[in-house]
Amino acid sequence: MLIVIYSIAMYIFVLGALLASLISKKTRKLVEGIPQTFKILKAEIKPDDRVVWFHAASLGEFEQGRPLMQRLREEHPEYKILLTFFSPSGYEVRKNYHGADVVCYLPFDTPGNVHSFLRLAHPEIALFIKYEFWMNYLTTAKKKGVKLYSVSSIFREKQYFFQWWGTMKPLKQFDHLFVQNEESKRLLNEHGIDCVTVVGDTRLDRVIDIKNAAAPLPLVEQFVADSPCFIAGSSWGPDEEIYIPYLAQQKDWKLIIAPHVISAVHLKSINKLLEDNGLGAVMYSELEAGTASVTNERVMIVDCFGKLSSIYRYGKIALVGGGFGVGIHNVPEAAVYGIPVLFGPNNRKFKEAQDLKRCGGAFEYNDEQSFSAIMDKFIDNPQTIDEAGRKAGSYINGNAGAANKCFNMIFK
Repeated sequence: MLIVIYSIAMYIFVLGALLASLISKKTRKLVEGIPQTFKILKAEIKPDDRVVWFHAASLGEFEQGRPLMQRLREEHPEYKILLTFFSPSGYEVRKNYHGADVVCYLPFDTPGNVHSFLRLAHPEIALFIKYEFWMNYLTTAKKKGVKLYSVSSIFREKQYFFQWWGTMKPLKQFDHLFVQNEESKRLLNEHGIDCVTVVGDTRLDRVIDIKNAAAPLPLVEQFVADSPCFIAGSSWGPDEEIYIPYLAQQKDWKLIIAPHVISAVHLKSINKLLEDNGLGAVMYSELEAGTASVTNERVMIVDCFGKLSSIYRYGKIALVGGGFGVGIHNVPEAAVYGIPVLFGPNNRKFKEAQDLKRCGGAFEYNDEQSFSAIMDKFIDNPQTIDEAGRKAGSYINGNAGAANKCFNMIFK
């Protein structure tokens, strides 16, 4: 009865998505992309292929699953890797990812879609990254004998699984759950799920890999020169209204802004805020094209994607945006370079942020006053920057290894 109610709710969800696609470009991409999934599976997966299926909602989850995909490719080439996304922001960026044999959208979790998908994909093993718990996919795959794993998942008492009106049914389908912390294990154990191992977050392994493979950026190096540099990564408007006025007063510091949203409107608002505070900026794309040169400007705006993870290496202090919106972005990506990280108040659901705050490698600000207090302490006592940076780097390196633990239990 429960799964019937869930399926009805899913059909209503699909109808809502169809209506939303009339006005939302992002939802339209999803709705238009899902029918292509069945064509892709039919063309790319043969009946005798041995398939391992990775499902990631979006880019963040993809990065958590990537270390496992890379190692699977290296050590077990007999498997074909299927990678699915639910969010267009993940699929559109990684649809040509060469670490997987097949990349496509995950169709909506209706009974018909699920049976068609599993018939065409016929995976032996499926790994769902972090928060993906689709009831029809999990229950049907379990019945078909697919080995199911949850990777880098994290659970909290307020999640619907643990409420009187919720259900543990999706979670009980997993052969094993690899969770990030002891609290998640405790919650699952209390509700009758014992196939749980605490391994941490595979994202830490990924950021270490990114750091080790990061290419130097001569244009950024030339811009920073010998000056201390503040890196604002995945920057949003509410953060910019706080850090730009402060950095404008620090004449010895350079500022690099990598906006989360690179649009004409956002870039215009950043430039206006800089101008209001007596600052000009050089655009990275113009430096790259040779239409501008590194001058006396103290600010660089990175108006292109794919550079941020390498840019953090040039910073003395980093800010990770999103803390005044849906939530902070990739904190470990900055901390891995051994620099202190600052972020806004919406960080409670992010384990690494909480851990880094506790160990003294990251700091939360809520407004201009708290931001200024943190930065004043750093600038007045430069040794505190190095000390906090060492703690940040030590945390990342000391907690790596989750991907290895998961891989060995699943594939060894």
